[in-house]
Amino acid sequence: MKKKGFKILENEWISLSDGRRLAARIWLPDSANKKPAPAILEYLPYRKRDGTAQRDDSTYPHFAAAGYVGVRVDISGTGESDGDWDDEYSPRELADGCEVIEWIAAQPWCDGNVGMMGISWGGFNGLQIAALRPAALKAVISIGTTVDRYNDDIHYKNGCLLYSNFYWSSTMLCYASRPPDPELVGDGWRETWLQRLNTQPFPLTAWLAHQRKDDYWKHGSIGEDYAAIEIPALVISGWADGYLNAPPAAATHLDKAKAINGPWIHKYPHLASPGPRMDFIKEAINWWDKWLKGVDNGVEDLPAYRAYILEDAKPLLRQVHAPGRWVAEDSLPARDSRERNYYLAPSRQLLDIPGRTRFKTLSSPQDCGTACGEFFTIRADGEMPADQRRDDSGSLVFDSGKLHQPIEILGRPRLRLKIAIDKPLGNIAVRLNDIHPNGDVSRVSWGVLNLAHRNGNEDPQPMVPGVPVSVEIEMNECGYRFMRGHKMRVAISTSYWPMVMPPPENIVATLCLGPDALITLPVRGGVDAYDKMEAPSDEKPLVDYPQISRGLHRRWVERNFQTGESHYRIIDDTGEIEVPGHGMISRYRHDERWTIAADDPLSHRSLSRYICWMRRGDWTIRTESESEMRCDAENFYIKATVRAYEGEELINERNWEEVAIPRDHI
Repeated sequence: MKKKGFKILENEWISLSDGRRLAARIWLPDSANKKPAPAILEYLPYRKRDGTAQRDDSTYPHFAAAGYVGVRVDISGTGESDGDWDDEYSPRELADGCEVIEWIAAQPWCDGNVGMMGISWGGFNGLQIAALRPAALKAVISIGTTVDRYNDDIHYKNGCLLYSNFYWSSTMLCYASRPPDPELVGDGWRETWLQRLNTQPFPLTAWLAHQRKDDYWKHGSIGEDYAAIEIPALVISGWADGYLNAPPAAATHLDKAKAINGPWIHKYPHLASPGPRMDFIKEAINWWDKWLKGVDNGVEDLPAYRAYILEDAKPLLRQVHAPGRWVAEDSLPARDSRERNYYLAPSRQLLDIPGRTRFKTLSSPQDCGTACGEFFTIRADGEMPADQRRDDSGSLVFDSGKLHQPIEILGRPRLRLKIAIDKPLGNIAVRLNDIHPNGDVSRVSWGVLNLAHRNGNEDPQPMVPGVPVSVEIEMNECGYRFMRGHKMRVAISTSYWPMVMPPPENIVATLCLGPDALITLPVRGGVDAYDKMEAPSDEKPLVDYPQISRGLHRRWVERNFQTGESHYRIIDDTGEIEVPGHGMISRYRHDERWTIAADDPLSHRSLSRYICWMRRGDWTIRTESESEMRCDAENFYIKATVRAYEGEELINERNWEEVAIPRDHI
């Protein structure tokens, strides 16, 4: 397909050493026909032909205009690529990525210099492949990423099992079940589809089998060996994204890294909300110009960490614009930052000095946490954390007095406690909140700890009931300015559902308040601002794709006061969207229900149904996945089904019968 200044190669085959072929969509600038150019690789399982096409068509033409070849490759067993999909960030996936880079560098249109770019999956494997040091890979841009797959991904956090472990497994179960496009692969599409349907894994079986930080999670966690990455890395995320801890970690530990945290959800910064957006295209081209073309443009002198400081942020479920300002730190830890302690006093106050030692008991209802919002959302109208007052009612809260001066923080707050529980296993959750003068309560940061992981994630040990221990909970990175007249609040609970799955039994926690109970805030100095962060020139950078039918997006909580059950419900339906040029029409619908009784942790149930439709002319297919998780005191029980339809004919059904996976100190 010829465009002004470039052409699109809709499907190019990349042959691997074992005979498999991976499918690539390539944006080839006209200039590359005369002089080879650097190339930018994005390597994903989300289907170049339809899944990420709209985003790709909004980004890669700009790179082509700047003289870069864009190469969007489907991971093995996804999209049009050969083979089977085995797991996220598997050794084979990363080895294939190195082969892809070698193939790109050898093409006549490439000058031998390759960059990798991606968000989420593509951000993860970009850093992971950089650690393997393929010779042609010269720089990386990694967005919505992690340096620690165990503690800072969708699976676990400090030994707590996250709801998103189940959610994302259910998503991939359906995503991986889709066929290649017959228009590209020909009559063999159906045979390939059936092979995929009967070889794809149920990811939850592997993810739930590794409940502590073992070699499974260390693989691909670049934090295990930061020195392995020798090339420049630009690492980006946002406060409304679950991957907000990676940018400062990269800026702190990687020799050639720059980091950014904006106000955004889990999307590219020129497409994300809430605003203000960042001119990611310009930022990326400058990055590539420096490290792939050798242009002396000052990129190496950028601040180590640029962050958006939220100010007076309201607890709105859907936000268009976040009030605040940009700041910059030349190094991390920042030279002008200091730690400020606030002590948890028996009178439920936050004090500058420790109060007398007193003991408080706490046992939260199991449905405390329904205002948590999503771990990450990719929708502009996705769910942010709600007003925290209901969750605070099930927590032990400690409030400061009204602030006479603003307090600005940037970094990771830490809570230290001396705590005992009456059972061997239990979780503790902490939230740092902002109490507005009108009574609204916004969540600023949060953290959780499975107390069996108090000494680390590799060798959990149960608590001795009734015996107090000292623990520290590191909360998520945040950039926030508590305004004059507001109050700060620390809220502590023994449950945080549905974000965190419950322990086997209700627990009663006893907290020792006074000198042993304090929160440490990373306080910034000054009221500086960074005025060089540019917004996109185009307010609507996403190219238009025809919306054939309307979608439906709802999230709500149902409470049955007769049974005591709470139900957290999610429906996401994209409606039908057509890809211009080749006419593929697709639709996705996700329906989830999370259930728990306030007094019974073993009542937890997770149910997910995901449906994908694809059609063009007389050709139409549908795949449906259903998965379920429940628990008792000893085990988690999981099962799943994937059904595939051609037209209305069921052509394949695969069932994963219910299996029991023993709890490992969770």
